[in-house]
Amino acid sequence: MRSRHWHILGAGSIGSLFACLFDKAGISCSLLLRDGDPALTQTTRRIQLRAGGLTSEHSFPVTSGAHAAPIHYLLVCTKAYDLVDGLAGLQPWLAPNAVVVLLANGLGYQQTVAARWPQLAVFSGSTTEGAFREAGQCVLRAGRGTTWIGGRGTRDAPDWFSDWQAIDARCGWREDIDTVLWHKFAINCAINPLTALHRCRNGALAEPGLADEVRALCLEIAAIGQAAGQGEAVAGLYRSVMEVVAATADNRSSMLQDVLAGRPTEIGFLTSFLVATADALGIDATDNKALLAALRPATHPVG
Repeated sequence: MRSRHWHILGAGSIGSLFACLFDKAGISCSLLLRDGDPALTQTTRRIQLRAGGLTSEHSFPVTSGAHAAPIHYLLVCTKAYDLVDGLAGLQPWLAPNAVVVLLANGLGYQQTVAARWPQLAVFSGSTTEGAFREAGQCVLRAGRGTTWIGGRGTRDAPDWFSDWQAIDARCGWREDIDTVLWHKFAINCAINPLTALHRCRNGALAEPGLADEVRALCLEIAAIGQAAGQGEAVAGLYRSVMEVVAATADNRSSMLQDVLAGRPTEIGFLTSFLVATADALGIDATDNKALLAALRPATHPVG
């Protein structure tokens, strides 16, 4: 058993997946809930992980920040629009220089966190792991992906990253994590909003008509990325997007799932952030603005 203990904020499908992977590797972790959450009446949460035809059972302590103090290692897997408020609620119990790994979709919140809490050791991550919650507390690992973690100006992986290398997943350290984040952001901006608007699975974006919409969005996104200094991240964007569309043809994007369930979406940290970046740089974003306007009634944008 390792001496480090990870607290996980955000026990959705991805948060639950990494909790189970940590547990399988013998790394101690617990699930953090906000004060007042009805689930706090339970001291333990049992999660069933189905992966590769096998099923494993995992149990985790469930606690609030007040009972978890001090928190030294924190993984944040909330929705983007909940991230800053969730982190703010934990501030009294975060140890000085606590390691905080942000693993949420979109862009914009990273700058807010860095500016608001400079005393924290904040790192960002991006994952292509596929996980879906089935009935109850059963999580299906739908596809093995790659997880990248890094921090600005941090060339070498710190000691705590050995925990991530010990789990049953492809995890790597990237000094240029901003490039990784922008690449995933650009792909999400091209796929998620369109699937939410047309209420379609990812594969439908390869069909005539919709593929043209994807291409137009990619041209704008790439131009905005170039102007923002992220040329490497958006190089060959349309090809990258269509590769993801083909590989995930039967999937419903997270934004489509949120729309169908009547939940808020992360549009504020995807297309809204993209459009704001374009405006600040004086770059045309006509197609993305039109998409954003068409989506607003359905997506309840936050952020």
